[in-house]
Amino acid sequence: MGVTKQALEQAFVDLRGKYGGVKEDYFALLYLAEEVGKPPDRVAHQVAFGNNDFGIDAYHFDRERRNLYLYQFKWSEDYQLFKGSLARLAGAGMDRVFGNPHQVNDQNEMLLQLKMCLHENQAIVDRVLIYFVFNGDPEKAEGSAVLTAMREDLEKKKYLVDNYFSGRDVTLSFQFLSNETRRKRPQVIKKTHRYTIDFPSFVEAQAEDGQLMHVGFVSLLDLHTMHTEMGQRLFEKNIRAGLEGERPVNRSIRAALERIIKGDTLPSEFVFNHNGVALYAERFEPDGGRATITEPRVLNGAQTITSIERFFDENEKNRLLAQHRDRLGLVRVLAKVVSRCDEDFVTTVTINTNRQNAVEPWNLRASDRIQLEFQDKFRDELSIFYERQENAFEALTDEDLHEMGIDQYKAIKIRPLAQTFLAAQGEIDRMSRLPEVFEQEQLYRAAFKESYLRTDARRILLAYKIHFRLGRIIREIVEKGASKYAYLGRARNLVWALLIQAILNDSKNDRLMENYGTRLVAEADFVEHLRTLASTRVRLIFSEAFKEQRYQELIADEKYSFLRTKATFQRCMEAADDKYGWKKQPL
Repeated sequence: MGVTKQALEQAFVDLRGKYGGVKEDYFALLYLAEEVGKPPDRVAHQVAFGNNDFGIDAYHFDRERRNLYLYQFKWSEDYQLFKGSLARLAGAGMDRVFGNPHQVNDQNEMLLQLKMCLHENQAIVDRVLIYFVFNGDPEKAEGSAVLTAMREDLEKKKYLVDNYFSGRDVTLSFQFLSNETRRKRPQVIKKTHRYTIDFPSFVEAQAEDGQLMHVGFVSLLDLHTMHTEMGQRLFEKNIRAGLEGERPVNRSIRAALERIIKGDTLPSEFVFNHNGVALYAERFEPDGGRATITEPRVLNGAQTITSIERFFDENEKNRLLAQHRDRLGLVRVLAKVVSRCDEDFVTTVTINTNRQNAVEPWNLRASDRIQLEFQDKFRDELSIFYERQENAFEALTDEDLHEMGIDQYKAIKIRPLAQTFLAAQGEIDRMSRLPEVFEQEQLYRAAFKESYLRTDARRILLAYKIHFRLGRIIREIVEKGASKYAYLGRARNLVWALLIQAILNDSKNDRLMENYGTRLVAEADFVEHLRTLASTRVRLIFSEAFKEQRYQELIADEKYSFLRTKATFQRCMEAADDKYGWKKQPL
C-alpha cells in the first residue's frame, strides 16, 4: 500500500518540530520506512529535510542484496516535476557522493550519512539503483523526451561510480516507481561507454574556463564500433537523427570505402578527402598514442558514421570485404574532441561545427530544452510525435511508436510549428524569415513561448492544421472572385493568421477542439469549415481593410510586399473588430 495523503499530513504535524523541512519531505520518510520495514525515526537520518538535497531525497543500503538505493520523491502525478531534481543530481549530486569521498563542505546531514555508509561498505556495493517515486504513471515518465535527455546527462556520470569503486563492475540503474502500486518494472541498467582508441599525434587546446579540445586522427572502425554499441545515443547531441543514405555525401563516402577494399585507392588517402568529425566526451584521456574516451557523443559527422554502417550492410556478402577488411582498419579521419565543458558550451560547439554544411537553422535548435518540452506535450496530450530532429520520425518503427505512446502515423514538424506560432502572434513578416527567427535568440524565444507549454494542445493543433489545405482554399476564393482577389495568392501567411483568429474568436471553439483538435489529418468537415470562414469572413475583411485608395493603388501596381507585414495584419484585425467584434486572441 502506498503512502496516503492523510498519513503524509499527520506525519508532518507530528514530526516537523523534530526534523523540520516541508510536508513533501515526509513522503520520502514514510515511503522509506515502509519499504525497509522500520519505524520512521529509525530511517530519518537517511532522508533530506529542507531544500539542500542535491537531487537526492533519501538513501538506503541493503547489505544482504548489496544494493545502494538513491531516491527522489515527488508528491504529485506530474512527472515533469522531476526535472529540477534531475538537474541537481547530474550537476552536483553525483559529484558530491562519488566524486570526492572526503569532501565535507556544503553538505546536508543526510548526504554526510550517505557518504559514511558508502565508505564503510565500499567493498560490498554491487549495484547503485536510482528510484524516482511519484503518484503518476511510470510509463509516461519513461517516455518523456525531457526526462530522457536529463537522465542521459545523469548516466554520463557513471564514470564517477566506476572510479569510486576502483573499477569494480558496479551497475547503475534507473527506474520510475508509482507510490500507489510500488510495482517495479524491469530496470534500465546503464553501463559506462568507454573506449580505448588509437589517437596519435594530437594537438591540445584549452579555453580560459577550462574546456579542452584535442585534435588528431581516429580510426573509422573505432567510430563504427561506438555506433554499433551505442546506437542512436551516439547522435543525441547531433542536429539530426541520421541522414538519408542516398544523399551525395553519403554515396561518396560509401564509394570511397568500396574503392579501398577493391585496392583502387590507398586507405591513407581517405583522410585528405574527408572533412572529419567533431565529438564531445565526458572525459578524454590521451596516453602514448592512444586515448580513453568516456561517453562520446557525435556533434558533427553523423553522415560519416551512418554511411559506414550502410556500407557494411550492403556488402555483407561481398567476399572482397571479408578478404580485405584490414584495409578499412587503416582508414583514419580527422577528429576534434571537446571535453570538460557544460551543456551550453556543447550546444554552441554543435551549432558552429555544423554551420559549414548545408544545415537549416531550425535543425540547429533540435535539442533545445523547449523543443524537448514540446515533444512531451504533444505526446502526452495528443499521442502525436513531434519531429524536432530531422529524419527522426522516419527512423521509428511501428513498435517504437507504440512503446512511446504514439498512436498517429504523421508527425508535427518543427518548421511549420514555428510558422503556426508566428501566425497566431500576427508576426507575418517573420513567417517568411524563418532562418532569422531560429538564428536570433530573442526572436526564437518569442516564437516558442514558454506559455505555449501550458496551452491546450488541441488549440495549437487546430491552428497548425490550417496550412494543410491553405493553398486550395485561397485558390477557390480567387477563382470565385476572379481578378478582384488575385492578390490573395501573395497573402498566404496573412490568410493563415486570420483563419487562426477566426477559429479562436469562434464561440464554438471548444466544439472545434473536441471534433478536430486531436488528429493530425485534414478532416473534410474541418476543411469545409475553413472554406466557409475564408469566404464569408476573411475575404470580406480584406475588402474592408484594403478599400482605401493607397491599398488599391498598391494592388493595381502589383506591389504586394505590404501583405507580408505585421502592420497589415493589425489593419485587418481592426476591420475584423469593426465587422465581427474579433479581438486578437492568443493561442
